[in-house]
Amino acid sequence: MAKGDPITDEKREEIRKQIRELHAEGKSRNAIAKILGRSGRTISEEAGHIGISFAARAGQVAAATEVRQADLADRRAAFAIKLQDIAEREAAKISQPLLYWDWGGKEHDFDTHLAPEPTPADKRALMGTVATALDRSLKLVPPKDESGVEEGLALITQLMSGLTAVYKAQQQDQEADEGA
Repeated sequence: MAKGDPITDEKREEIRKQIRELHAEGKSRNAIAKILGRSGRTISEEAGHIGISFAARAGQVAAATEVRQADLADRRAAFAIKLQDIAEREAAKISQPLLYWDWGGKEHDFDTHLAPEPTPADKRALMGTVATALDRSLKLVPPKDESGVEEGLALITQLMSGLTAVYKAQQQDQEADEGA
């Protein structure tokens, strides 16, 4: 989509000068387009006329993007480990003694009680915490089961081959019956 006024011969030299300067400052094609109020295509065309290319920077941007994506994957994996730890810690509480406390009574006393295990309602709450932590952990870093995939594909291939053979045999029998 075109932006700005049409480029006249008078404006063209000024735009090309600005492109040279902004390119020398290390600005990207899209940044230059935004600064000058022009489309990216216009900037590329005008830059091409003065011998400027943005292709070299494309490789740098791609490499930087790849590094950033790898960093984010590492951070997701680290956070998935933290969520797994939370799930395991909370799951262990389900069968452990639990200290209950309360403020109450006429004198507003503080009281504690050590139960041999959590109440059913507290167990349900702990299970919800465990389930949520595990679910989020698995979404961040899904488990890899590559051996099952290969076996499944081999089984499907065998099945398709068998079905193809049966179909061909049926077709041949049908043709033989029609010919007789």
